[in-house]
Amino acid sequence: MEQTATSLTTPMVIAGLILLIAYVLIFSEVIHRTLAGIIGAVLMVLAGMVWGFYGQDEAVTAIDANTMFLLIGMMILVTLLRPTGGFEYIAIRMAKLSRGSQVRLLVYISTTVTVISLFLDNVTTVLVFAPLTVVIARMLAINPVPFLMAEALLSDTGGVATLVGDPPNVMIGSAANIDFNRFLFHMGPIVLVAWGATLLLMLFLYRRYLASPIEGVLDLDESKVLKDARSLWNVLASIGVVILLFFIHHHFHLFPGYVAWIGVALALALVRPDPDKLLRELDWPVLMFFAGLFVIVGGVKSSGLLDLLGAELATIAQNPDKLLFTALVFMWVAAFLSAALDNIPFTVTMIPVIQHLETLGVDVMPLWWALALGVGLGGNGTHIGSTANVICVAEAERTGVPEYRITPRMWLKMGTPVMLTTLVISSVLFAIFFDFYRG
Repeated sequence: MEQTATSLTTPMVIAGLILLIAYVLIFSEVIHRTLAGIIGAVLMVLAGMVWGFYGQDEAVTAIDANTMFLLIGMMILVTLLRPTGGFEYIAIRMAKLSRGSQVRLLVYISTTVTVISLFLDNVTTVLVFAPLTVVIARMLAINPVPFLMAEALLSDTGGVATLVGDPPNVMIGSAANIDFNRFLFHMGPIVLVAWGATLLLMLFLYRRYLASPIEGVLDLDESKVLKDARSLWNVLASIGVVILLFFIHHHFHLFPGYVAWIGVALALALVRPDPDKLLRELDWPVLMFFAGLFVIVGGVKSSGLLDLLGAELATIAQNPDKLLFTALVFMWVAAFLSAALDNIPFTVTMIPVIQHLETLGVDVMPLWWALALGVGLGGNGTHIGSTANVICVAEAERTGVPEYRITPRMWLKMGTPVMLTTLVISSVLFAIFFDFYRG
Protein backbone atom coordinates (compact mmCIF):
# COMPACT_ATOMS: atom_id res chain seq x y z
CA MET A 1 0.00 0.00 0.00
CA GLU A 2 3.00 2.32 -0.31
CA GLN A 3 1.93 5.67 -1.74
CA THR A 4 3.61 7.45 -4.64
CA ALA A 5 2.83 11.13 -5.22
CA THR A 6 4.49 14.27 -6.50
CA SER A 7 2.98 16.49 -3.79
CA LEU A 8 2.02 16.25 -0.14
CA THR A 9 -0.98 13.98 0.45
CA THR A 10 -3.29 13.32 3.40
CA PRO A 11 -1.56 10.00 4.33
CA MET A 12 1.80 11.79 4.37
CA VAL A 13 0.46 14.49 6.69
CA ILE A 14 -1.19 11.93 9.00
CA ALA A 15 1.93 9.76 9.17
CA GLY A 16 4.12 12.81 9.77
CA LEU A 17 1.87 14.01 12.60
CA ILE A 18 1.90 10.61 14.32
CA LEU A 19 5.69 10.51 14.03
CA LEU A 20 5.87 14.02 15.51
CA ILE A 21 3.56 13.10 18.41
CA ALA A 22 5.60 9.99 19.18
CA TYR A 23 8.84 11.98 19.18
CA VAL A 24 7.40 14.72 21.38
CA LEU A 25 6.41 12.03 23.90
CA ILE A 26 9.84 10.38 23.67
CA PHE A 27 11.88 13.57 24.03
CA SER A 28 9.66 15.22 26.66
CA GLU A 29 9.72 12.02 28.78
CA VAL A 30 6.08 12.61 29.70
CA ILE A 31 5.85 8.83 29.44
CA HIS A 32 8.57 6.19 29.07
CA ARG A 33 9.99 5.93 25.55
CA THR A 34 8.86 2.29 25.29
CA LEU A 35 5.25 3.25 25.95
CA ALA A 36 5.55 6.15 23.50
CA GLY A 37 6.87 3.76 20.85
CA ILE A 38 4.03 1.29 21.37
CA ILE A 39 1.34 4.00 21.34
CA GLY A 40 2.84 5.53 18.19
CA ALA A 41 2.93 2.12 16.49
CA VAL A 42 -0.72 1.40 17.31
CA LEU A 43 -1.81 4.84 16.07
CA MET A 44 0.22 4.48 12.86
CA VAL A 45 -1.36 1.13 11.97
CA LEU A 46 -4.85 2.40 12.85
CA ALA A 47 -4.39 5.53 10.73
CA GLY A 48 -2.91 3.47 7.91
CA MET A 49 -5.94 1.19 7.86
CA VAL A 50 -8.36 4.14 7.89
CA TRP A 51 -6.57 6.12 5.14
CA GLY A 52 -5.41 3.07 3.21
CA PHE A 53 -1.64 3.51 3.27
CA TYR A 54 -0.52 1.00 5.92
CA GLY A 55 -1.83 -2.33 7.15
CA GLN A 56 -1.15 -4.92 9.83
CA ASP A 57 0.87 -7.14 7.49
CA GLU A 58 3.10 -4.24 6.51
CA ALA A 59 3.55 -3.25 10.15
CA VAL A 60 4.77 -6.74 11.04
CA THR A 61 7.09 -6.73 8.02
CA ALA A 62 8.43 -3.31 9.02
CA ILE A 63 9.91 -4.77 12.21
CA ASP A 64 13.48 -5.60 11.23
CA ALA A 65 13.72 -9.22 12.38
CA ASN A 66 17.45 -9.35 11.71
CA THR A 67 18.11 -6.42 14.05
CA MET A 68 15.74 -7.78 16.70
CA PHE A 69 17.35 -11.24 16.66
CA LEU A 70 20.80 -9.66 16.78
CA LEU A 71 19.81 -7.59 19.83
CA ILE A 72 18.19 -10.52 21.64
CA GLY A 73 21.05 -12.88 20.83
CA MET A 74 23.81 -10.55 22.02
CA MET A 75 21.76 -9.59 25.09
CA ILE A 76 21.55 -13.27 26.04
CA LEU A 77 25.31 -13.74 25.65
CA VAL A 78 26.03 -10.63 27.73
CA THR A 79 23.54 -11.77 30.39
CA LEU A 80 25.33 -15.12 30.59
CA LEU A 81 28.61 -13.26 31.18
CA ARG A 82 27.34 -11.14 34.08
CA PRO A 83 27.42 -13.75 36.90
CA THR A 84 30.82 -15.19 35.94
CA GLY A 85 32.88 -12.26 37.20
CA GLY A 86 34.37 -11.74 33.75
CA PHE A 87 33.22 -8.12 33.52
CA GLU A 88 34.74 -7.34 36.91
CA TYR A 89 38.03 -8.97 35.90
CA ILE A 90 38.30 -6.92 32.70
CA ALA A 91 37.21 -3.79 34.60
CA ILE A 92 40.07 -4.09 37.08
CA ARG A 93 42.60 -4.80 34.34
CA MET A 94 41.52 -1.72 32.36
CA ALA A 95 41.46 0.42 35.51
CA LYS A 96 45.04 -0.58 36.34
CA LEU A 97 46.07 0.12 32.76
CA SER A 98 44.73 3.67 33.12
CA ARG A 99 46.91 4.22 36.22
CA GLY A 100 44.19 6.13 38.03
CA SER A 101 43.36 8.59 35.24
CA GLN A 102 39.74 8.88 34.10
CA VAL A 103 40.86 10.67 30.93
CA ARG A 104 43.21 7.83 30.06
CA LEU A 105 40.50 5.26 30.88
CA LEU A 106 38.00 7.00 28.58
CA VAL A 107 40.54 7.11 25.75
CA TYR A 108 41.39 3.40 26.20
CA ILE A 109 37.77 2.25 26.30
CA SER A 110 36.64 4.50 23.44
CA THR A 111 39.55 3.51 21.21
CA THR A 112 38.94 -0.19 21.85
CA VAL A 113 35.23 0.16 21.08
CA THR A 114 35.96 2.10 17.89
CA VAL A 115 38.54 -0.36 16.56
CA ILE A 116 36.13 -3.25 17.13
CA SER A 117 33.33 -1.23 15.46
CA LEU A 118 35.44 -1.05 12.30
CA PHE A 119 35.08 -4.79 11.81
CA LEU A 120 31.88 -5.62 13.71
CA ASP A 121 28.72 -3.55 13.63
CA ASN A 122 28.56 -0.96 16.40
CA VAL A 123 25.39 -2.50 17.87
CA THR A 124 27.18 -5.74 18.76
CA THR A 125 30.18 -3.84 20.10
CA VAL A 126 28.18 -1.56 22.38
CA LEU A 127 25.99 -4.43 23.61
CA VAL A 128 29.14 -6.00 25.06
CA PHE A 129 30.98 -2.88 26.21
CA ALA A 130 28.12 -0.86 27.76
CA PRO A 131 27.54 -3.31 30.65
CA LEU A 132 31.30 -3.66 31.06
CA THR A 133 31.58 0.11 31.38
CA VAL A 134 28.93 0.22 34.08
CA VAL A 135 30.81 -2.48 36.01
CA ILE A 136 34.05 -0.49 35.71
CA ALA A 137 32.31 2.66 36.95
CA ARG A 138 30.68 0.86 39.88
CA MET A 139 33.92 -0.76 41.03
CA LEU A 140 35.88 2.49 40.76
CA ALA A 141 33.10 4.69 42.18
CA ILE A 142 33.02 6.98 39.14
CA ASN A 143 30.21 8.32 36.94
CA PRO A 144 29.62 6.00 33.94
CA VAL A 145 27.80 8.62 31.83
CA PRO A 146 30.86 10.18 30.10
CA PHE A 147 32.14 6.73 29.21
CA LEU A 148 28.79 5.45 27.90
CA MET A 149 28.28 8.62 25.85
CA ALA A 150 31.79 8.38 24.42
CA GLU A 151 31.31 4.72 23.50
CA ALA A 152 28.07 5.39 21.64
CA LEU A 153 29.25 8.53 19.84
CA LEU A 154 32.69 7.21 18.91
CA SER A 155 31.42 3.80 17.81
CA ASP A 156 28.79 5.50 15.63
CA THR A 157 31.51 7.69 14.12
CA GLY A 158 34.08 4.93 13.70
CA GLY A 159 31.55 2.55 12.16
CA VAL A 160 31.14 4.90 9.18
CA ALA A 161 34.66 4.03 8.00
CA THR A 162 34.06 0.45 6.90
CA LEU A 163 31.62 -1.53 4.82
CA VAL A 164 30.51 -3.65 7.81
CA GLY A 165 30.61 -0.98 10.52
CA ASP A 166 26.97 0.06 10.09
CA PRO A 167 24.02 -1.68 8.33
CA PRO A 168 23.43 1.19 5.83
CA ASN A 169 27.05 0.84 4.69
CA VAL A 170 26.39 -2.77 3.68
CA MET A 171 23.35 -1.67 1.68
CA ILE A 172 25.22 1.21 0.01
CA GLY A 173 28.21 -0.99 -0.80
CA SER A 174 25.97 -3.61 -2.38
CA ALA A 175 23.99 -1.09 -4.44
CA ALA A 176 27.06 0.85 -5.62
CA ASN A 177 29.32 -2.21 -6.04
CA ILE A 178 31.86 -0.90 -3.51
CA ASP A 179 34.10 -3.48 -1.84
CA PHE A 180 35.57 -3.37 1.70
CA ASN A 181 38.96 -1.93 0.74
CA ARG A 182 37.55 0.79 -1.49
CA PHE A 183 35.03 1.79 1.17
CA LEU A 184 37.74 2.06 3.83
CA PHE A 185 40.08 3.92 1.44
CA HIS A 186 37.48 6.63 0.75
CA MET A 187 35.73 6.88 4.13
CA GLY A 188 38.70 6.17 6.40
CA PRO A 189 40.53 9.54 6.14
CA ILE A 190 37.43 11.65 6.79
CA VAL A 191 36.23 9.39 9.60
CA LEU A 192 39.67 9.42 11.25
CA VAL A 193 39.63 13.23 11.46
CA ALA A 194 35.98 13.24 12.58
CA TRP A 195 36.72 10.58 15.21
CA GLY A 196 39.65 12.57 16.60
CA ALA A 197 37.50 15.69 16.80
CA THR A 198 34.75 13.71 18.55
CA LEU A 199 37.18 12.35 21.15
CA LEU A 200 38.60 15.81 21.87
CA LEU A 201 35.08 17.23 22.10
CA MET A 202 34.04 14.53 24.57
CA LEU A 203 37.11 15.19 26.73
CA PHE A 204 36.27 18.91 26.69
CA LEU A 205 32.55 18.55 27.40
CA TYR A 206 33.17 16.14 30.28
CA ARG A 207 36.36 17.75 31.59
CA ARG A 208 34.84 18.39 35.04
CA TYR A 209 33.65 14.80 35.41
CA LEU A 210 37.01 13.39 34.36
CA ALA A 211 39.25 15.69 36.40
CA SER A 212 39.27 13.70 39.64
CA PRO A 213 41.71 10.75 39.88
CA ILE A 214 40.57 7.18 40.49
CA GLU A 215 41.42 6.11 44.03
CA GLY A 216 42.67 2.70 45.15
CA VAL A 217 43.16 1.17 41.71
CA LEU A 218 46.33 -0.72 42.60
CA ASP A 219 44.64 -2.27 45.66
CA LEU A 220 42.17 -4.18 43.49
CA ASP A 221 42.88 -7.88 42.87
CA GLU A 222 41.34 -9.11 39.62
CA SER A 223 41.99 -12.77 40.45
CA LYS A 224 39.51 -12.64 43.34
CA VAL A 225 36.51 -11.45 41.33
CA LEU A 226 36.20 -14.49 39.04
CA LYS A 227 33.21 -16.52 40.25
CA ASP A 228 32.74 -19.15 37.53
CA ALA A 229 35.78 -19.50 35.29
CA ARG A 230 34.38 -22.49 33.42
CA SER A 231 31.18 -20.70 32.40
CA LEU A 232 33.21 -17.60 31.56
CA TRP A 233 35.39 -19.48 29.09
CA ASN A 234 32.38 -21.28 27.60
CA VAL A 235 30.57 -18.00 26.96
CA LEU A 236 33.72 -16.32 25.65
CA ALA A 237 34.24 -19.25 23.27
CA SER A 238 30.66 -18.83 22.04
CA ILE A 239 31.19 -15.10 21.53
CA GLY A 240 34.43 -15.93 19.70
CA VAL A 241 32.47 -18.13 17.29
CA VAL A 242 30.01 -15.28 16.73
CA ILE A 243 32.80 -12.79 16.04
CA LEU A 244 34.48 -15.19 13.62
CA LEU A 245 31.21 -15.74 11.76
CA PHE A 246 30.58 -11.98 11.65
CA PHE A 247 33.77 -11.63 9.61
CA ILE A 248 32.72 -14.24 7.05
CA HIS A 249 28.91 -14.33 7.23
CA HIS A 250 28.50 -12.58 3.86
CA HIS A 251 30.26 -15.45 2.10
CA PHE A 252 27.75 -17.94 3.53
CA HIS A 253 24.71 -15.66 3.17
CA LEU A 254 24.09 -15.69 6.93
CA PHE A 255 22.22 -12.83 8.59
CA PRO A 256 23.94 -11.22 11.62
CA GLY A 257 20.87 -12.04 13.71
CA TYR A 258 21.17 -15.72 12.85
CA VAL A 259 24.91 -15.64 13.58
CA ALA A 260 24.18 -14.27 17.06
CA TRP A 261 21.74 -17.11 17.68
CA ILE A 262 24.33 -19.68 16.67
CA GLY A 263 26.42 -18.31 19.52
CA VAL A 264 23.42 -18.37 21.85
CA ALA A 265 22.67 -22.01 21.05
CA LEU A 266 26.30 -22.96 21.69
CA ALA A 267 26.49 -20.99 24.96
CA LEU A 268 23.21 -22.41 26.27
CA ALA A 269 24.35 -25.95 25.50
CA LEU A 270 27.65 -25.40 27.34
CA VAL A 271 26.49 -23.33 30.34
CA ARG A 272 23.00 -24.83 30.89
CA PRO A 273 21.46 -21.79 32.68
CA ASP A 274 17.94 -21.53 34.09
CA PRO A 275 15.97 -20.27 31.02
CA ASP A 276 13.30 -18.48 33.08
CA LYS A 277 15.87 -16.56 35.10
CA LEU A 278 17.91 -15.79 31.99
CA LEU A 279 14.99 -14.37 30.02
CA ARG A 280 13.82 -12.25 32.96
CA GLU A 281 17.15 -10.42 32.91
CA LEU A 282 16.91 -9.33 29.26
CA ASP A 283 16.16 -5.66 28.56
CA TRP A 284 12.67 -6.16 27.14
CA PRO A 285 11.71 -2.44 27.25
CA VAL A 286 14.52 -1.69 24.77
CA LEU A 287 13.35 -4.47 22.46
CA MET A 288 9.72 -3.30 22.63
CA PHE A 289 10.81 0.28 21.94
CA PHE A 290 12.66 -0.75 18.80
CA ALA A 291 9.71 -2.82 17.60
CA GLY A 292 7.41 0.17 18.03
CA LEU A 293 9.87 2.51 16.32
CA PHE A 294 10.21 0.17 13.34
CA VAL A 295 6.42 0.13 12.92
CA ILE A 296 6.20 3.94 13.14
CA VAL A 297 8.96 4.52 10.59
CA GLY A 298 7.48 1.83 8.35
CA GLY A 299 4.23 3.79 8.30
CA VAL A 300 6.03 7.00 7.37
CA LYS A 301 7.72 5.20 4.48
CA SER A 302 4.47 3.58 3.29
CA SER A 303 2.74 6.97 3.30
CA GLY A 304 5.15 8.07 0.56
CA LEU A 305 6.68 10.90 2.60
CA LEU A 306 10.25 9.63 2.26
CA ASP A 307 9.75 8.96 -1.46
CA LEU A 308 8.54 12.54 -1.92
CA LEU A 309 11.66 13.80 -0.19
CA GLY A 310 13.81 11.56 -2.39
CA ALA A 311 12.12 12.89 -5.52
CA GLU A 312 12.83 16.48 -4.44
CA LEU A 313 16.50 15.63 -3.87
CA ALA A 314 16.62 13.91 -7.27
CA THR A 315 15.39 17.11 -8.94
CA ILE A 316 18.29 19.05 -7.42
CA ALA A 317 20.82 16.36 -8.38
CA GLN A 318 20.05 16.45 -12.11
CA ASN A 319 22.09 19.63 -12.55
CA PRO A 320 25.69 18.43 -13.18
CA ASP A 321 27.08 21.89 -12.35
CA LYS A 322 25.75 21.55 -8.81
CA LEU A 323 26.99 18.03 -8.07
CA LEU A 324 29.05 19.08 -5.03
CA PHE A 325 26.16 21.13 -3.69
CA THR A 326 23.79 18.21 -4.24
CA ALA A 327 26.13 15.78 -2.47
CA LEU A 328 26.38 18.09 0.54
CA VAL A 329 22.59 18.47 0.61
CA PHE A 330 22.30 14.67 0.55
CA MET A 331 24.77 14.43 3.44
CA TRP A 332 23.04 16.96 5.69
CA VAL A 333 19.47 15.85 4.93
CA ALA A 334 20.49 12.24 5.56
CA ALA A 335 22.13 13.27 8.84
CA PHE A 336 19.16 15.14 10.25
CA LEU A 337 16.69 12.47 9.17
CA SER A 338 18.92 9.76 10.68
CA ALA A 339 18.92 11.68 13.96
CA ALA A 340 15.13 11.55 13.98
CA LEU A 341 14.35 8.34 12.08
CA ASP A 342 16.04 5.00 11.78
CA ASN A 343 18.72 5.39 9.10
CA ILE A 344 17.86 2.12 7.36
CA PRO A 345 14.46 3.17 5.87
CA PHE A 346 15.96 6.43 4.59
CA THR A 347 18.87 4.53 3.02
CA VAL A 348 16.45 2.07 1.42
CA THR A 349 14.51 5.03 -0.01
CA MET A 350 17.55 6.88 -1.37
CA ILE A 351 19.25 3.89 -3.06
CA PRO A 352 16.77 3.66 -5.99
CA VAL A 353 16.79 7.48 -6.27
CA ILE A 354 20.57 7.50 -6.75
CA GLN A 355 20.42 4.50 -9.09
CA HIS A 356 17.82 6.33 -11.22
CA LEU A 357 20.08 9.40 -11.40
CA GLU A 358 22.85 7.15 -12.74
CA THR A 359 20.63 6.16 -15.68
CA LEU A 360 20.31 9.88 -16.48
CA GLY A 361 24.08 10.21 -16.78
CA VAL A 362 24.71 11.79 -13.38
CA ASP A 363 28.03 10.95 -11.68
CA VAL A 364 26.51 9.34 -8.59
CA MET A 365 29.65 8.22 -6.74
CA PRO A 366 29.81 11.45 -4.68
CA LEU A 367 26.18 10.89 -3.71
CA TRP A 368 26.91 7.38 -2.42
CA TRP A 369 29.77 8.65 -0.23
CA ALA A 370 27.71 11.60 0.99
CA LEU A 371 24.82 9.32 1.88
CA ALA A 372 27.11 7.01 3.88
CA LEU A 373 28.59 9.93 5.82
CA GLY A 374 25.20 11.50 6.49
CA VAL A 375 23.35 8.44 7.76
CA GLY A 376 26.35 7.36 9.83
CA LEU A 377 27.21 10.65 11.53
CA GLY A 378 23.62 11.85 11.90
CA GLY A 379 22.80 9.13 14.42
CA ASN A 380 24.89 10.96 17.02
CA GLY A 381 22.40 13.83 17.16
CA THR A 382 19.77 12.27 19.44
CA HIS A 383 19.51 9.49 22.01
CA ILE A 384 17.38 7.46 19.60
CA GLY A 385 19.43 8.30 16.49
CA SER A 386 21.16 4.93 16.53
CA THR A 387 20.66 1.55 18.15
CA ALA A 388 23.96 1.93 20.01
CA ASN A 389 22.70 5.15 21.59
CA VAL A 390 19.54 3.53 22.93
CA ILE A 391 21.55 0.63 24.37
CA CYS A 392 23.84 3.00 26.27
CA VAL A 393 20.88 5.02 27.57
CA ALA A 394 19.17 1.83 28.75
CA GLU A 395 22.36 0.58 30.42
CA ALA A 396 22.65 3.84 32.35
CA GLU A 397 19.05 3.40 33.52
CA ARG A 398 19.79 -0.14 34.72
CA THR A 399 22.18 1.27 37.35
CA GLY A 400 19.16 2.55 39.26
CA VAL A 401 21.03 5.76 40.13
CA PRO A 402 19.01 8.87 39.12
CA GLU A 403 22.17 10.95 38.63
CA TYR A 404 23.40 8.47 36.03
CA ARG A 405 20.36 8.73 33.74
CA ILE A 406 21.08 9.97 30.24
CA THR A 407 18.08 12.17 29.46
CA PRO A 408 17.10 13.32 25.95
CA ARG A 409 18.09 16.86 26.93
CA MET A 410 21.51 15.69 28.12
CA TRP A 411 22.06 13.80 24.88
CA LEU A 412 21.10 16.83 22.78
CA LYS A 413 23.53 18.93 24.83
CA MET A 414 26.41 16.53 24.18
CA GLY A 415 25.47 14.61 21.03
CA THR A 416 24.25 17.46 18.83
CA PRO A 417 27.58 19.38 19.00
CA VAL A 418 29.34 16.14 18.05
CA MET A 419 27.00 15.57 15.10
CA LEU A 420 27.35 19.14 13.82
CA THR A 421 31.12 19.21 14.31
CA THR A 422 31.68 15.95 12.44
CA LEU A 423 29.33 17.02 9.65
CA VAL A 424 31.16 20.32 9.20
CA ILE A 425 34.53 18.52 9.15
CA SER A 426 33.22 15.93 6.69
CA SER A 427 31.69 18.60 4.45
CA VAL A 428 34.90 20.64 4.32
CA LEU A 429 37.13 17.63 3.60
CA PHE A 430 34.59 16.27 1.09
CA ALA A 431 34.59 19.61 -0.75
CA ILE A 432 38.38 20.00 -0.72
CA PHE A 433 38.99 16.49 -2.05
CA PHE A 434 35.81 16.29 -4.14
CA ASP A 435 37.58 14.92 -7.22
CA PHE A 436 38.76 11.96 -5.11
CA TYR A 437 35.13 11.02 -4.44
CA ARG A 438 33.95 11.30 -8.04
CA GLY A 439 33.46 8.24 -10.21
